Amino acid sequence: MRIVFFGTPQFAVPSLESLLGHPEFEVVAVVTQPDKRRGRGNQLTPSPVKTVALAHQIPVWQPQRVKKEVETLVQLKQSGADAFVVVAYGQILSQEILDMPRLGCINVHGSLLPKYRGAAPIQWCLYHGEVETGITTMLIDAGMDTGAMLLKAYTPIHLLDNAQDLAQKLAKLGANLLGETLLKLERQEIQPIPQDSSQATYAPMIQKQDYLLDWSRAAIALHNQVRGFFPNCTTTCQGQLLKITATVPLGAYSTQLPPELTVLQDLSSLSAQSGRPGEVVSIAKGIGPVIQTGEGLLLLREVQLAGKRPQSGWDFANGTRLTVGEVLESFES
Repeated sequence: MRIVFFGTPQFAVPSLESLLGHPEFEVVAVVTQPDKRRGRGNQLTPSPVKTVALAHQIPVWQPQRVKKEVETLVQLKQSGADAFVVVAYGQILSQEILDMPRLGCINVHGSLLPKYRGAAPIQWCLYHGEVETGITTMLIDAGMDTGAMLLKAYTPIHLLDNAQDLAQKLAKLGANLLGETLLKLERQEIQPIPQDSSQATYAPMIQKQDYLLDWSRAAIALHNQVRGFFPNCTTTCQGQLLKITATVPLGAYSTQLPPELTVLQDLSSLSAQSGRPGEVVSIAKGIGPVIQTGEGLLLLREVQLAGKRPQSGWDFANGTRLTVGEVLESFES
């Protein structure tokens, strides 16, 4: 089966590699976003998908706007592809492109559709505290993740999973599901299922204000925000910008913690304390500061000061001489 692969970030790499390693698929070309300038040297850097494609000597096309670039449209038509596979490519395909391949355009989407249609399904499912998610393969249509569903695979979400952890799990899950989807489509062993749009939820692009922590919210809501929008959630401490990169909600959630954090169960007695939102009510020895929220307590397991490397909450508390009674400030909305 001849395939043109559309994808850009690391999330798409396992899917591309699974196709390259499968005897029944031939990846004839890869379409990815143009190189971007990154890092201190501002060097032009290829996407992770492009790096893999070049290592396998596969032609790479990088249109600024895939719907408009005539040269790319001609190449796509002439590719003779049986299917176009799209995994986190980052551009919308036109109806002209969707109509080209014999089997259609197949998308690997990081949610259980119709929930979390859109650009950031992994982040928003964590933000909303979901305990299960998965991958849906689907036929792309003109809408935003509205096409008929093909196959699904499921995975649980653990309390301390963040967006990076979950993306890695889902990328592998999607890679496995993609091959099965393509083969069953070819053999006409799949009946596409229309989505029930009345059940749809959306996962829009993340905005800067989504990163701002409001300590009057509940501890579990703040925890879900930190892990969903990892590693970018921010507060201020001692007048400095502080990123919060890993947290642990205390109290009722202690039974879900891994063995190395069972010591935190001893802090459940703190729940009766009623500091104001953002106040440091304790510093767990060897672990980090415990913060009062609008409802419940939140332990800061890892943080990052502006211009510094990430560090444990305990190292941060020692380095800044943080004391009980100090208050982390919420940003004004």
